[in-house]
Amino acid sequence: MADTRRPLSPHLQIYSWQVQMVTSILHRATGIALAVGTLLIVWGLLALAGGEASFGQFKTCIGSPLGLVLLFGWSWALFYHLCNGIRHLVQDTGAGYAIPQFVRSSWLSVIVSVLLTVAVWAYVLSAGGAA
Repeated sequence: MADTRRPLSPHLQIYSWQVQMVTSILHRATGIALAVGTLLIVWGLLALAGGEASFGQFKTCIGSPLGLVLLFGWSWALFYHLCNGIRHLVQDTGAGYAIPQFVRSSWLSVIVSVLLTVAVWAYVLSAGGAA
């Protein structure tokens, strides 16, 4: 008979949340968000090719508060996925697997992605874009 006093399988109630775990989950989620959000970009390109009327309709939709939030989120997902992908490439060389380095690089990918997103959107908004 099997010993049933031992834990069956670890799940989220057993694990404590760590930055490495969150960045791994975020990497997968941003990959999905990029795939779905690319449909907005394709819509914009098709509207641009479709003429002034269709592009005007696209600008109205994407210039709405919801559209701007979606574009902002998509751009953050792009920068986060890029930064975290670079981190994974560095780790593929065998570097950065010590716990302090792993934690530092995880936080660095989050911070740099936020800074890049803010910098790009500051430039876009100051240059009169997204209007």
